[in-house]
Amino acid sequence: MKKHWDLFIAFFRVGMLGYGGGPGSIPLIHKEVVDKYEWMTAEDFGDVLALANTLPGPIATKLAGYIGHRVSGTIGMLSAVLASIIPTIVLMVILLTSLASFKDIEWVQGMTTAVIPVVAVMLAVLTWQFLDKAIKGMGWLQTGIMSVVIFVVLYFFNVHPGIVIGILLVSALVRKDRSDEEEQTDQHARKREG
Repeated sequence: MKKHWDLFIAFFRVGMLGYGGGPGSIPLIHKEVVDKYEWMTAEDFGDVLALANTLPGPIATKLAGYIGHRVSGTIGMLSAVLASIIPTIVLMVILLTSLASFKDIEWVQGMTTAVIPVVAVMLAVLTWQFLDKAIKGMGWLQTGIMSVVIFVVLYFFNVHPGIVIGILLVSALVRKDRSDEEEQTDQHARKREG
């Protein structure tokens, strides 16, 4: 029962504080799941995030669903998903009805503008953590080249990020299959020699 409550509280905090949608929620989810409750490692979180980005739908609910299920099964999944969407639903109803009449007031505009740098810094920290992981796994040169190529493809050619991630996943699977085949061939060759 404690795990369900922890899941609900963790994703409720994300739902309450995840200003700016999915990108603003990702660092908060990372903080709760990896740092606070230690339900997964940073590497696992990075893998889940990459896979979740290839699937349709809001990233925060996809992460909540998967992590909730991983931690505590179907009930955990429902608890985490509900906790992440309830604050948004309630706040949208309240804010849209009340802020519509206050949207031209200077402090309301300032409040919404002031949140943007906070979200940018949170995303920059998360980006640095992912780059650090990539550098440890692939090295500086390959990570740098890959980052530049992906930036050019996304920014200048306006290719959808899901397509880029899908291509990268397929190429990784093809490389894995090739290395598995090579390993099997080596094992057969050793058996023949031995």
